[in-house]
Amino acid sequence: MIRRIPVPTGKQPPLGGRALFEFEDKSLALFNVDGQLYAIDDSCPHQGASLCGGLLSGRVIQCCAHGLRFDLSSGYLLNSNLVKVRNYPVEIIDDQAFIVLYEEAAP
Repeated sequence: MIRRIPVPTGKQPPLGGRALFEFEDKSLALFNVDGQLYAIDDSCPHQGASLCGGLLSGRVIQCCAHGLRFDLSSGYLLNSNLVKVRNYPVEIIDDQAFIVLYEEAAP
């Protein structure tokens, strides 16, 4: 099942910006890189530090706790396919941003 979660207008980051977005039990970090929106879990998979406040360089976010760097488009740790932060597609429909969540249907 697909759910589209609308991003409140005040939480849509400007070009080059970022925003923290709380939804149900999730804390998501939104980034606007060259006009493209990226959404990831705000918790680093290493020890749970916030990623939203990390150093952003292009599409790469660096965790401020231990320096791990993740590609926003794939969620993977740079130079690895073993460690990943969960990432979510972002769709723009009629100037409204939506975070797309894919949920498994209950059996």
